[in-house]
Amino acid sequence: MTIGRTRARFAARSALLWSAMLMMLVMLALPVAGPSALAASAGRTIILGVTPGVHEELAEVVKPIYEEKGYTLKIVVFSDYVTPNLALAEGEIDVNSYQHYPFLEQFCADRKVNLVKIGNSFIFPMGVYSRKVKGLSLRKGATVAIPNDPSNGGRALVLLESAGLIKLKPGVGWRATVFDIASNPLGLRIVELEAAQLPRALDDVEIACINTNYAMSAGFVPGRDAIVREKADSPWVNILAVKAGRETDKALLDLVEAYHSDKVRQYASDKYAGSLFPGF
Repeated sequence: MTIGRTRARFAARSALLWSAMLMMLVMLALPVAGPSALAASAGRTIILGVTPGVHEELAEVVKPIYEEKGYTLKIVVFSDYVTPNLALAEGEIDVNSYQHYPFLEQFCADRKVNLVKIGNSFIFPMGVYSRKVKGLSLRKGATVAIPNDPSNGGRALVLLESAGLIKLKPGVGWRATVFDIASNPLGLRIVELEAAQLPRALDDVEIACINTNYAMSAGFVPGRDAIVREKADSPWVNILAVKAGRETDKALLDLVEAYHSDKVRQYASDKYAGSLFPGF
């Protein structure tokens, strides 16, 4: 009896062991569902960060086009140029659309984060605006406001140089700072302010170099109101950016495709004629 019971217990344990091993082999044979697969099976929601004004409006046009592909697009509006990239780096949003590549490059270097471009959107030419003068015949010592972030500040200085107001050191390009001004015949006083504050500063300065989205949010029509602005072939095309490692995420590439759709292009052409141009 004792031997029989021992054999029965051994057989039962062996059966359990084989069952466990078979279960493990089955689990190993199954494909592993990564984050994208899990999200896709849940009816994927993508969070897009934008800034107010034109970027927000374009995102609202993109939304139904993108959602026809089976996704849900949640649009989050940020009031400055820094937070959308911080949110992207922290994984709080999936993608953002508000900046050009030089800004992204500088941001990543300064903040030690790894964000990358996945596609172009539109070119928003920077312009020179004023509530005090009609042209660029400025008085000596006039105050000129430019953005205080490095890439847009350098961009503004390049624009002022193209307008004949200053000269920069050779070769500095968009990386220029006020310390790279080689010639300033009028002795212009250049002040650096947060980009979003520039339209409000027009009561206190002669001219300001303002990004299109903030100019339009303040009621300006760039094609009509800018004293001078960048050309349509400006290299400052805006982009869609994601966290490094997500460049091949189909949901995000489908969003780029939605931005490039004929409907979005036509909307921009109809509403913002002469103010922005497709960069794709």
